[in-house]
Amino acid sequence: MSISLSSLILLPIWINMAQIQQGGPDEKEKTTALKEMGFHHVGQPGHKLLSSSDLPASGLQSAEITGASHCAQPECLSPSLYFQFICVFTDLLSRIDLDELMKKDEPPLDFPDTLEGFEYAFNEKGQLRHIKTGEPFVFNYREDLHRWNQKRYEALGEIITKYVYELLEKDCNLKKISIPVDATESEPKSFIYMSEDALTNPQKLMVLIHGSGVVRAGQWARRLIINEDLDSGTQIPFIKRAVDEGYGVIVLNPNENYIEVEKPKIHVQSSSDSSDEPAEKRERKDKVSKETKKRRDFYEKYRNPQREKEMMQLYIRENGSPEEHAIYVWDHFIAQSAAENVFFVAHSYGGLAFVELMIQREADVKNKVTAVALTDSVHNVWHQEAGKTIREWMRENCCNWVSSSEPLDTSVESMLPDCPRVSAGTDRHELTSWKSFPSIFKFFTEASEAKTSSLKPAVTRRSHRIKHEEL
Repeated sequence: MSISLSSLILLPIWINMAQIQQGGPDEKEKTTALKEMGFHHVGQPGHKLLSSSDLPASGLQSAEITGASHCAQPECLSPSLYFQFICVFTDLLSRIDLDELMKKDEPPLDFPDTLEGFEYAFNEKGQLRHIKTGEPFVFNYREDLHRWNQKRYEALGEIITKYVYELLEKDCNLKKISIPVDATESEPKSFIYMSEDALTNPQKLMVLIHGSGVVRAGQWARRLIINEDLDSGTQIPFIKRAVDEGYGVIVLNPNENYIEVEKPKIHVQSSSDSSDEPAEKRERKDKVSKETKKRRDFYEKYRNPQREKEMMQLYIRENGSPEEHAIYVWDHFIAQSAAENVFFVAHSYGGLAFVELMIQREADVKNKVTAVALTDSVHNVWHQEAGKTIREWMRENCCNWVSSSEPLDTSVESMLPDCPRVSAGTDRHELTSWKSFPSIFKFFTEASEAKTSSLKPAVTRRSHRIKHEEL
C-alpha cells in the first residue's frame, strides 16, 4: 500500500467535512466545527456546505486504499471556501517537519565499507551475489524505508567504484595518473587511467569516455554492475580487447570534477539596529531566509542521501566539467601521443563532451582521430553550434549505436545531419555500449584499413610512373 504525504493530510479534512454534512440537522453545529478547522467564512450567505458527493476522488485514489469508495469531483466550489481550505492546508504543511518525518523509525545510517561487510561478492561470471544465499542484490532490504535503502545502495555503489579502480590497475595493468599534471600538494586533484604505451604506441590509441551521473572511470553503468555483471557495466572488456589488438588505452574520468569538504560553520551576525530598514521588515526577511534555507537543506539531503553533514565543493582546476576534462586530457595527453590513429568510444553525455572537444580543437581532432564510436550519445550539433565542416567530418568518421529494438547494426533514421545512426540491438540506454561491443571494434578496423588504403593509390601511381619512365 502506497500512501502519499499529501493524501494523508487531505483525507481527514475531507472526511471531517463529509461527517459534518451528514452528521445531523443542526446547521449551527456544522458551521462551528468547520470554523474550528479554519473555514471562518462558512455559514455566510452564498456559501454552501459540501455534501458527500462533492468529495474529490484524487485523495483516495492516490492513497491506494483498498475498498475506499471513490467520489465524484465537485462541480462548483465557492472561491472563498476554496481559499480558506488552501490556507488551512498550507498551515498544516508548515507545521510538519518533513526531515524528521523521513527519519522516523529509521535505523542508524552505519554501513560497511567493504563488499565482504555487505556479505556480497562477484562470482566467476562477474555477477554480484550474496555470499550466503547466492541471491542477487536486493534494493528493498527494509520495507517502507526508501531513504535508508537508498543510502545503503549509495554506500555499496562507492565500494563498487573502488573495486573497479582496483580491477583497472590489477587486471588491466593501467596506471593511475593525477591531474592537473602541475597540481600542488594541497590542490584538489582528479585522475585518469592509461596503459604503459598510451603515449608511445606509434600506431593506435583508444580513448574511452563514460556518461554523466555517479559513474566513474572504467564504468558504463553502476546499475548494470550491481544488477547484471561486470562485463556489461564496465569498460574492462573494451580495455582488454584493445590491448590484445595492439591499442594504447586512455580511460577518462569526466565526472570527477570536484572534491567535497565539510563546510565551515559561519556565524552570521544579525543586522545592525542602526540600519535604515525597519525592524519589522528585517525580521520578516530573516524569517523567510531561514525557511528557505531549511527547505533547501532538506531537499539537498534527500537528493544526495550520503551527505549528512553540510558540505562544500572545491572544483578541480581545468577539470570542473566533463567538457573541460575532455579538453584538458586532449591537450596534455592525447595530442602529445605518438599514435597515428586515435579512436574514441563515447557513451551518452560522453558523446556531447567529444563534440565540444571537436568544436574547440577542430583542426587537431581531424588530423589525429581516425574514427569515433558513439553509444546512445546525447550530443546535439544544433544546440552545440557545430559548424558545417564538423558535421561533414562526423558523417564520414563517426557512428552512433542507439537504443533500438531493431537488430544490431540496423540503420536508424535521424533528424540531425551529423553521423549515421544504427541500432545497438537493445532498447536499454545503459546497455548500448556492451551490446555494440563487437561492432565497434569491427568499425575501427575498417576505418583504419580505409585510411591506410586511401594512401596507397598515390604511392602505386608513382611507382608505376617510375617504372614506365625507366622502361
